[in-house]
Amino acid sequence: MKRLVVLGGGESGVGTAILGKQKGFGVFVSDKGEIKPEYKEVLEHFEIEWEDNQHTEERILNADLVMKSPGIPDKVPLVQKLVVQGTPVISEIEFASQYTDATIIGITGTNGKTTTTSLAYHLLKEAGLNAGCAGNIGDSYAKMVAEKDVDHYVLEISSFQLDGIVDFKPKVAVITNITEDHLDRYEYQFEKYIAAKFRIAMNQDENDYLIYDADDKIIQEGLQKHTIRSKQVPFSLSTSQEMGAWMENGVIQFKLEANTIDMSTDFLTLEGQHNIKNTMAAGLAAMLVGVRKEAIKQSIQTFQGVPHRLEKVLKINHVEYLNDSKATNVNAAYYALEGIKKPIVWIVGGVDKGNDYTPLMPLVREKVKGIICLGMDNTKLMDTFSGVVEPMVETFSMEQAVKVAYKMATRGDAVLLSPACASFDLFENYEDRGNQFKAAIRKL
Repeated sequence: MKRLVVLGGGESGVGTAILGKQKGFGVFVSDKGEIKPEYKEVLEHFEIEWEDNQHTEERILNADLVMKSPGIPDKVPLVQKLVVQGTPVISEIEFASQYTDATIIGITGTNGKTTTTSLAYHLLKEAGLNAGCAGNIGDSYAKMVAEKDVDHYVLEISSFQLDGIVDFKPKVAVITNITEDHLDRYEYQFEKYIAAKFRIAMNQDENDYLIYDADDKIIQEGLQKHTIRSKQVPFSLSTSQEMGAWMENGVIQFKLEANTIDMSTDFLTLEGQHNIKNTMAAGLAAMLVGVRKEAIKQSIQTFQGVPHRLEKVLKINHVEYLNDSKATNVNAAYYALEGIKKPIVWIVGGVDKGNDYTPLMPLVREKVKGIICLGMDNTKLMDTFSGVVEPMVETFSMEQAVKVAYKMATRGDAVLLSPACASFDLFENYEDRGNQFKAAIRKL
């Protein structure tokens, strides 16, 4: 019996363990931290061996195959030992894809991937296709492959998950955009991060498709450097395309061979230029797997967006409160600031991933009337924006940040939580951060 060792006992780890057991592997799950009680129960139920708060090396190094959770960096000594001795170390995406014949739409990018994934899944489901949505979003992909039989998967895929693929080959790949992010995991070399994103297309052939943002200079340069065999399907806000999607006089034009759709942006439920691009990418993906145009036009109008992504929380005293906790990098915060038409009280900060805040400067000068830093270390933010915006206040809890924002904001303003940073200094994750924000607002 082949031994599958799963490093990390979270959603993807436990899902992989279940699928591994189903496929006849001897499975062992090892987590350096604590495994949550609900995951322990699942492992016990499936009679899968596990350990937490430690990695017992001799039980890991004798594996035939290792699935590493995306949160564990490649340069961890234990992972390095496995690589040196020739043990394959793969991601959940790679492992689970071997066991499904479903058509895969794989979506990556620095920003917009959750919205694009959720919208593409919504378009497939509303059209009556038997589809699943997984990956970096929602349920474990491996668990879904073990438990359900679906015809189409829409997967949100992070660069960390792409680092661990070997043969993974989506029918439709999407790169929404590429900006600097996670540089701490890529030795502060932007090139390595770009290369990780382009791995989504590395196994594709001429029967597959790559959808991408033609306005993105980094992607355009990447297309020159990486061998792309799949059919290229670009989208753009500025230039018309032979095949793809573009804007013309406030109307989105979709064109794939003989198949065309035109749709006024007035029908979009999501605001902002970036969401026009997310709609183009999701619409093209749906067209490529055979969703009819009437179904696409109808479903785009019923899509409600993603929690923690420019989510409208409440209006209090004519002040709008917006939860954009999912903005964990500078580029995502840029879209949020750009899309809001009111004076902004901005709650920002957290774990800095090597951020450069200078691209935000013009928007901050123009739109932001007050900054509330929320994090354990706000030095870089204070250095960048002090003198640009007054007042600027440091806070160390969400409740405190929201109370300060309430005092700072006046009629007609927007209070925006768009942190531009990771959440792990004060919160479990971005969802926890967003939920605490919503709870604090409801207490006002």
